Amino acid sequence: MTDSGRAPSGAGAAVGRRIGIGLMYGLWRPRVLGAWRVPSAGPVILAVNHSHGIDGPMLMGTAPRPVHFLIKKEAFVGPLDPFLRGIGQLKVDRDTTDRKAITDALGVLTDGGVLGIFPEGTRGEGDFASLRAGLAYFAVRSGAPVVPVAVLGSQDRHSRLSSAVPALRSRVDVVFGDAFEAGDGSGRRTRKALDEATVRIQERLTAHLAEARRLTGR
Repeated sequence: MTDSGRAPSGAGAAVGRRIGIGLMYGLWRPRVLGAWRVPSAGPVILAVNHSHGIDGPMLMGTAPRPVHFLIKKEAFVGPLDPFLRGIGQLKVDRDTTDRKAITDALGVLTDGGVLGIFPEGTRGEGDFASLRAGLAYFAVRSGAPVVPVAVLGSQDRHSRLSSAVPALRSRVDVVFGDAFEAGDGSGRRTRKALDEATVRIQERLTAHLAEARRLTGR
């Protein structure tokens, strides 16, 4: 449940997707590769590299299904708070074990939805070099397949109006990889099992990023 007592809104996430499509394709030129690799139904986790603030909205506008992202609580300020909640996004406190966020995220997967995660935890180099254990926990606990996603080009050229966004009409590549199971099939959720799953995930995400760079020339 969210802070307001309601489960994340699937209908809201669908509205968010339509807004994302309009904004992302209206302002930039996304090139989407491999979207067919995202399962068309059932729970799935999109694991996205994160090097720019536009990466989340870009994925919301290019993914083939509505996405519920785990977003840092600091983004939920002023009018953005009701807006983000209204489009089904999930607030998470990264400095503690946020049980509400965990419940919300697992609820999305239990309902057969799509959960979006930046497994690096925060914006950085976008190279999957440092992963937090949250992604492994959600993948092992839910059994949902993980689809690696590489967003490339969002930092290549900045807008002349603001360095916070890419140059208008510039190309941003969004590359979806093959879905995989993070667990070892045993269903174990011990610390050792989660650590092993994290290593397994990092290997797959790093390999996907290298392949995405090869495909796009980025």
